[in-house]
Amino acid sequence: MSAIFSYVQDFFEKYLTIPDFYISDIVEIIVIAVLIYYVILWFRKSRAWALLKGILVIVVFMVIASLFHLTTLLWIINKTLSAGIIAIVIIFQPELRRALEELGKKNVVFKLLKVGNNIEDERLSDKSIEEIIRACLEMAKVKTGALIVIARDHDLSQYSETGIRIGAKISSQLLINIFEKNTPLHDGAVIVENDMVVSATCYLPLSDSVSLSKDLGTRHRAGLGISEVTDSIVIIVSEETGSISIARDAHLIRYADAAVLKSELLKAQAKVEVKPKKRFWKGRERNEKSDSED
Repeated sequence: MSAIFSYVQDFFEKYLTIPDFYISDIVEIIVIAVLIYYVILWFRKSRAWALLKGILVIVVFMVIASLFHLTTLLWIINKTLSAGIIAIVIIFQPELRRALEELGKKNVVFKLLKVGNNIEDERLSDKSIEEIIRACLEMAKVKTGALIVIARDHDLSQYSETGIRIGAKISSQLLINIFEKNTPLHDGAVIVENDMVVSATCYLPLSDSVSLSKDLGTRHRAGLGISEVTDSIVIIVSEETGSISIARDAHLIRYADAAVLKSELLKAQAKVEVKPKKRFWKGRERNEKSDSED
């Protein structure tokens, strides 16, 4: 009997003991769980999900071959397994590139490391926003196609270099004249940065999104494409319907009016709200008011 109790005690001590648990272990579990969650989400949202299911079929086939001792198939699998990782990287290259670009768009680390950077002060002014809105509404009335890319944090020089350098202050007249039909500059995109029209007739990457409506043409696909790889805000005026669309963060807002357009453009300003200083001497504030009334 004592032997049985000794065996049971050894079993519990060996297999059912609670290991030492530290705060670092909890942090690691949380980090790994979050990473797995976002990797699964990334697979579900991309074309990699179908490819992953194909790979799972191959893995199941390998397990079956191992269970039934199919030596020839196992030999072939073992010989080709060394090149499997390289093959996966090649197969998933577009998806991996998009995932890294999406990670780079977050800019969490770089924003923490920024010191003394006054980029926010150089963003779109209120006057430039009004000029852009006025131009878009005027072009929408007469169904003039337009594609305007408004830069934010990401550098768009590789796209602006594909067009013709303008280097002029933003004005509604300038934008309308650029996109006027049958003019040399009307085809392509205009890139706007820091209250300046930088370039016109620029080429943009086309989106390969399958969710984009079939009634939308190349102009909308280009606007969505640049929003997928950068943090820019893109305004698209349809030449067929005269409707205004806004592309931002790989999402397309269709049939935008002046209010929605202004709301989205204000996000490009990235103004820092300056809070008024608290007054600790209420009596002094009252005295200042009385002095001003006098």
